[in-house]
Amino acid sequence: MFRPIHVIVGLAVIAGVASAAAAVMRPEAGAPMEPQTLEAANIVLNREATVPPQCYTRSFGKFNPCYTCHQTYDDDARPNYMADGHLQAAYDFSDVALTNQWHNLFVDRRKEIAAISDAEILEWINRENYTDLRPRLAAAGWQGWLPDLADLHLAADAFDADGLAKDGSGWVAFNYKPLPSTFWPTNGSTDDVMILLPQAFRSTADGTPSRDVHFANLALVEIAIKDLDVVSVPPVDEAAIALDLDGDGALGVATTVRRRDTYVGAAADVALARMSYPEGTAFLHSVRYVGVEDGEIVVPPRMKELRYMKKIRAFDNAQLRSLYGNEHQEKIDELLPKFVDAGDRGLDAGMGWLVQGFIEDRDGSLRPQTFEETTFCMGCHSSIGATVDQTFAFGRKVTGAAGWGYVDFKGMADAPNIGESRGEILTYLDRVGGGSEFRENPEMEARWFGADGQVDAAKVEAADVYTLITPSPARALALNKAYRPIVAEQSFLYGRDAVLAPARNVYDAVDPETAPTLAKRFQFRWDMRLDWPDAGLNGGG
Repeated sequence: MFRPIHVIVGLAVIAGVASAAAAVMRPEAGAPMEPQTLEAANIVLNREATVPPQCYTRSFGKFNPCYTCHQTYDDDARPNYMADGHLQAAYDFSDVALTNQWHNLFVDRRKEIAAISDAEILEWINRENYTDLRPRLAAAGWQGWLPDLADLHLAADAFDADGLAKDGSGWVAFNYKPLPSTFWPTNGSTDDVMILLPQAFRSTADGTPSRDVHFANLALVEIAIKDLDVVSVPPVDEAAIALDLDGDGALGVATTVRRRDTYVGAAADVALARMSYPEGTAFLHSVRYVGVEDGEIVVPPRMKELRYMKKIRAFDNAQLRSLYGNEHQEKIDELLPKFVDAGDRGLDAGMGWLVQGFIEDRDGSLRPQTFEETTFCMGCHSSIGATVDQTFAFGRKVTGAAGWGYVDFKGMADAPNIGESRGEILTYLDRVGGGSEFRENPEMEARWFGADGQVDAAKVEAADVYTLITPSPARALALNKAYRPIVAEQSFLYGRDAVLAPARNVYDAVDPETAPTLAKRFQFRWDMRLDWPDAGLNGGG
């Protein structure tokens, strides 16, 4: 095992190693960083690593990127009772979090970027670093999840037309619109997400693997998460399941599935829970460099990170309300975040999911993240108000049959969020006043904003998602180059954002007494889910 199983609750830098911690604090670019050494010494540099860099953005009293994470819903509107919409208005941080620990935002890397040639960075991002991860982990006695999706480095080529992995592993890729705006390629990364249902959800009642059962259950998961009554699905043979899934009174080939009380096949005893995944569901998320091929932006072979989540416990609404209540009380008591470290299996925030991650080592190979590096991921996958069952991407999947397949933004419409009338990206650009949370993407500003600083709505509405959120090849290469020194330094504990110049619109420390707050007119009710038309339902939504 790479690290022992233990419980860490709001770790502080322990007595006797404070001087060691000071020695590894990163004063400038190029300072040595060894995250594994820090972990072995029980040194945690940032006890509030769950607060991401974007939370330190200056609002100037009118710009609000915070609404995409922090939401309060009407009672029982969804089983997310975090109710943290007030965080849109003010910097409500613990004393520890008032100081921005994400120092990489402020490092000037322009000389380092200029020193890397286009040919060098293209050779780097097109050299895959995925296929040797499983054998290396296995040889080291790794006790957690082992990568079990062959050829993921090949991106779309690893999946068939419906998104099903060609290797028989059961992973399924889906097409979705990334949450604004960290995962927009124009801000530094491409990515993909896959879902894996437990074997029972992929088998007939007698245990025989079945594509028909698999896609029927995938459709039912989509119905549950998006709270739909019916959804289109790739053709499913109802006779193979012995169920009338589309409700037409006959056992034929169904292209729609209607809401039902339980899943089907060998999972027929599992109840469909509203806006909740069945226990055992897993997600795989690869975060990659921004590929450039023949002037187009693509998903390249090299991964920056590989993230894995598995649902290990399903809670009912009463239990979730209690868990979120505990979270609120801990905030009132000014307690720092706490997670159970399950060793090689990942971190557990007590909300039903284990989260594990792998990140580039200095030589470019993927390695397991340390506790503190994984804590960074927990801020978004434990207790923020906007998520559906602690997740983002699946609730944003293109609805129905058209959404099963590898992620592809070309031709994708800028669908509005549920309850909104304008496209999501148009709405975001207007509310944030720029093309990223930091409002430091001059290319986006030049493309989609007028000289008066207002969004050119007509121009945005005429573009597809690919055109809206992908960078020019020149910007893509520069962002890739900006990330390379972070890998060489292994300075992820100070931030993973590729920035082309030191951040200007970000606090290095927040004074809650003087930092401008957002007036009510700049705060928004928002649903992360998208109002996609389901093309498989005769164009209906």
